[in-house]
Amino acid sequence: MDVVKIPFNTLKEAINSAFSGKQPWQIVSFTTSAVLFVVWLYDFVDREESLLVRGKKTVFRLARYIPAVRRKVEQELTSINNGFQDDVAKRTSHLEYIVKLPDKGWSKEMILSTLNKNLTLNKETWESGQSSGAVYAHDEVVLDLVAETFKVSSYTNPLHPDLFPGLCKMEAEVIRIVCNLFHGDEESCGSMTSGGTESIMMACKAYRDYARETRGVRKPEMVVPVTAHSAFDKSCLYLGIRMRHIPIDPNTCQVNLKAMKAAINRNTIMLVGSAPNYPYGTIDDISEISKLGLRYNIPVHVDSCLGGLLTVFMNQAGYPPPVTDFRLPGVTSISADTHKYGFAPKGTSVVLYREAKFRHHQYTVTTDWLGGVYGSPSVCGSRAGGNIASCWATLLHYGLEGYITATRDIVHTARHIEKGLRRLKGIFIFGQPATSVVAIGSNDFDIYRLSDGLYKLGWNLNALQYPPGIHICVTLMHTKDGVADKFLQDVKQCLAEIMKDPALPVEGKMALYGTAQQLPDRSIVSDLTRYFLDSMYYIPKLKELQSKRTPANEPMYMPFEPGAAVLLRSLEPIVGMEEMKQFRQGKRASEITKPEKLCDGPSKLCISMDIKKDNCNKLDLGDPDNNMLWVEDDFLMNPDHLSVVKTSRIGIESAGEEWAQKPLRFYIAGDTNFVIWKN
Repeated sequence: MDVVKIPFNTLKEAINSAFSGKQPWQIVSFTTSAVLFVVWLYDFVDREESLLVRGKKTVFRLARYIPAVRRKVEQELTSINNGFQDDVAKRTSHLEYIVKLPDKGWSKEMILSTLNKNLTLNKETWESGQSSGAVYAHDEVVLDLVAETFKVSSYTNPLHPDLFPGLCKMEAEVIRIVCNLFHGDEESCGSMTSGGTESIMMACKAYRDYARETRGVRKPEMVVPVTAHSAFDKSCLYLGIRMRHIPIDPNTCQVNLKAMKAAINRNTIMLVGSAPNYPYGTIDDISEISKLGLRYNIPVHVDSCLGGLLTVFMNQAGYPPPVTDFRLPGVTSISADTHKYGFAPKGTSVVLYREAKFRHHQYTVTTDWLGGVYGSPSVCGSRAGGNIASCWATLLHYGLEGYITATRDIVHTARHIEKGLRRLKGIFIFGQPATSVVAIGSNDFDIYRLSDGLYKLGWNLNALQYPPGIHICVTLMHTKDGVADKFLQDVKQCLAEIMKDPALPVEGKMALYGTAQQLPDRSIVSDLTRYFLDSMYYIPKLKELQSKRTPANEPMYMPFEPGAAVLLRSLEPIVGMEEMKQFRQGKRASEITKPEKLCDGPSKLCISMDIKKDNCNKLDLGDPDNNMLWVEDDFLMNPDHLSVVKTSRIGIESAGEEWAQKPLRFYIAGDTNFVIWKN
């Protein structure tokens, strides 16, 4: 006891001596100040970001107050922002921006024509299978099914179950189908969401509220691998949860279990594992994470958004994966995207729970609103019934056999790519890819040079950081004949060029990505990202739009009713004789090359016309004096041509120069929409 008493008595005597002779108000003031200082110090130290990180941020923030530094940073950011905007302007330079409502509503044909022009920008990249992820399938049969399904369900809304009970039935069926795929029992349940991010956010919200109610947790924390999807970071920002990032094993690219165990404390509301993770496509040891969850009575969420609807079929496809679902007793929830390898249209995902008690805490309920008692299962109140119905239809279309076949093809292609890449010198594969993602790094050169080289060959891959890398996410688009082999051949070709001088730095856009990774001031990287996001909404200013509207490239959109007579003044010559000959020989518009010089002969008029196939039986074009020389009737009326070439052309040649001085009258038979180009 003396061991305890002696220090205690020494401290007591020191305090009494320090306050000897002090007034009571002085003692109270000093005590209060000391308590407040300790509380402040604890709060200052006990934050998500370390003192070092916060110190760096403070230094960089203060540095921006220096005029020279501020001007330099602003100049660089402005230059990069202008670059983002210029990229958008170049991609859309041949298109008109619609910035106000038309005075009169457009026709269906006119709308669909403009829609097609917008959606076909860069279509060849993903349609050819040269993009990583993004488009997971493109099947005409499924597209027709989805179009018909969405047509009859697009205005339905599960917020009104009394009006749309059948829609709610279909949503419940989708959830039960996916629960069964992940080996959930009859007590398992879930919700449909708009995508993986919302599914993850809903699980985080459920566990935050569950821990608050059952354990009184007021400062919630989640323990997450650094490879977990950024949606967990987003959820923490939205929901006020502290994130504890856990490092991975550099060889296996799986979460370090010892570090995960050490991060668990009384405020931990959930443990997270990925099956697979986004950067490297590896699967964390979910079995061991499940054991940690049981040991400490903490819910375990498995993020299977990316490859979950592959892993559930891989065993039957001949590629057995590790167990990562509800067969593990500690797993309490799973997120899986039906709009990825479920091949449903974008905008659907599911979050599944082992028990309904967790889902109850996902819900948002307000009981005292003047509009009545209100409850919603997820972030959105109103939800798109068309997405739910389309997902339901897609699942039933593929069926078990269809998904097993697709999974076999995808995993086989991914393994083929991985095997081919491992044979190439100068690069390495991160970890052991488990499903469809293959990540590439290099110890010999800047890996972003390979990304840049492949981009120039038409490939669109995903860039990684810390350490630098790139990955390809294999989809059904890559299982087409020759796509995987072309990728390997292109990688080999790029490597041969790079290895001639491995020390060269990367140039172009990827140089910006590499630089951003090395910037110590991460606030600048945040600013760059915000500017990039701004560019997605960028529309050129009014003056820029007006500068584009020149007689040389402005189209006049003119819808016509059947039987209408329209007066047009003749235009300057816009096509040469060689182009006329090519066109008269039946070549498609996309195959005709425009001559360098315009012809010096009679004036000509070239009209691009979108034709509604089922209502175009006859088309008469001519001037009042019937000075028409030819009309390519066969080319226009042939349905085979129209199914390939959306815009057909008619060329009209006049008999003389006087044709250029008189108005032309066109008599239209059939439901058509002209686009007349002046040059």
